[in-house]
Amino acid sequence: MKKIPRGVAALAACAAAAAALTACGGSGGEDGSSDSLTVATMTLPQSLDPKDAAGSAMPFFQAAYDTLVKREPDGTYSPMLATKWEYGEDRTELTLTLRDDVKFDDGTPFDASAVKANMERFAKGGGGMAKTLADVEKIEVADAAHVVLHLKQPNPAMLFYLSDAAGLMANPARFDDAGDPLKTKPDGTGPYDLDSGKTAIGTKWTYTADTGYWGTKLPYKELTFRYFDNETAIVNGLKTGQVDAAVLQTANAQARVEKDPGVETKKQEFDFQGILLFDRGGEIAPALAEPKVRQALNYAIDRKTMLDKIRQGRGEATSQIFGTESVAFQEELDSYYSYDPAKAKRLLKEAGYADGFELKLPRISAIVPDALASSLQTYFEAIGVELTWDDMDQSAVRRIFTDREYPGMVMNMGQSANDWVAIGELVLPSTFNFFGTTDGTVQKLLPQIAGTAAKDAEAQLHELNRHLVEEAWFVPFYRLSYLHVSDGGVTIEPQSGMALPSIYNYAPAG
Repeated sequence: MKKIPRGVAALAACAAAAAALTACGGSGGEDGSSDSLTVATMTLPQSLDPKDAAGSAMPFFQAAYDTLVKREPDGTYSPMLATKWEYGEDRTELTLTLRDDVKFDDGTPFDASAVKANMERFAKGGGGMAKTLADVEKIEVADAAHVVLHLKQPNPAMLFYLSDAAGLMANPARFDDAGDPLKTKPDGTGPYDLDSGKTAIGTKWTYTADTGYWGTKLPYKELTFRYFDNETAIVNGLKTGQVDAAVLQTANAQARVEKDPGVETKKQEFDFQGILLFDRGGEIAPALAEPKVRQALNYAIDRKTMLDKIRQGRGEATSQIFGTESVAFQEELDSYYSYDPAKAKRLLKEAGYADGFELKLPRISAIVPDALASSLQTYFEAIGVELTWDDMDQSAVRRIFTDREYPGMVMNMGQSANDWVAIGELVLPSTFNFFGTTDGTVQKLLPQIAGTAAKDAEAQLHELNRHLVEEAWFVPFYRLSYLHVSDGGVTIEPQSGMALPSIYNYAPAG
């Protein structure tokens, strides 16, 4: 389904329970590669068309599609379909030099025209990540091996996006085919082909290695993703040898495997969990327009106790949205908001809400379990804020982001090493700032940060982070500690910016 050299919303949908598993093996092949790798996942992709790619589904796409830029486990970038890249002086032009020896299966060359066709289709495709190319004003084909991205303004996250969903390259010859075949029949330049005979869409996806792959071949001849709707089933599959690798997010699942001698584990802090306050302008909940009210919500919660009781201490309490790998991160901001309900009450009184107010938030049980829902209600009730939950399943998320019915929600948000990724998702007008609220300090700092490399904008990034914390744009709880687990026959390298590792990060142990 791809080349042969001539001369890859945040809210994963949950569906039916996984079907019965078949055992998988990791025995070595004659050429030194292993036969198969089976990865358990709770992500259920609705499509394998790159224009629909997003978030935790990326490994499904990486198997069949290469990206323009490869993101290494530590978050740095290296060549893939683009061999090098260069910004112009004002950082509004990004020139990519492309490989000239890659073709799709039908002979369609991978070239600058293919890049232009893919990126324009992605930007117009309406997928959850289409917004990542909003700053791309024009895509210029300089020649077959060079494409120039003309940006409306500097965007320090552009290379990150080109190593992610926006950088996936499909065969343009398939774009006009009837029935949108790419949804179930990917056609890219990646290291694997989807094996339709072994794949059951919605349950398992099996890929076989492409013997004509242009790049470095991966160590497994066969790669399978198996869908589960709960982590108990994943742990059972791991212990019975039915899956080789997985990432566990819940404390109970992690506790089940940590002392098992047959399970190899590796920790990674990735997401932060907290309340994203969308309505800082007070359109739905007028009280949230007052910074002192938002500060009161932060002082109302006991992060350390929540972490100990709900997460069994697996993570780090924090008051900031930026992760430890980012330039903006400041260790002292983790403890900026202490547990101080008396101060929270004083702030509410000063803001004109001495009698409290009502706060209604959506609840998706996969994100907000009973213990968390109850804890937040108790903490907020103690300062006079009546928190009510509106239970919904993940199919109703349009009520949050499209219909804009709620002033905020509890979310798990990935923390990238790239500061502008977090800024793009949470600070700029975007999916998680759909009211577009801002202020003078943010408006002053963002152009300064965008116009230079992150390492040269440390002072401005620190100022922005502190401002967001002091003005209580959000109510973070803690960074979550995830656990990468394997059957001992697989080594796993966690991936910066992703909960599920890239497919390039698995290798046979030893």
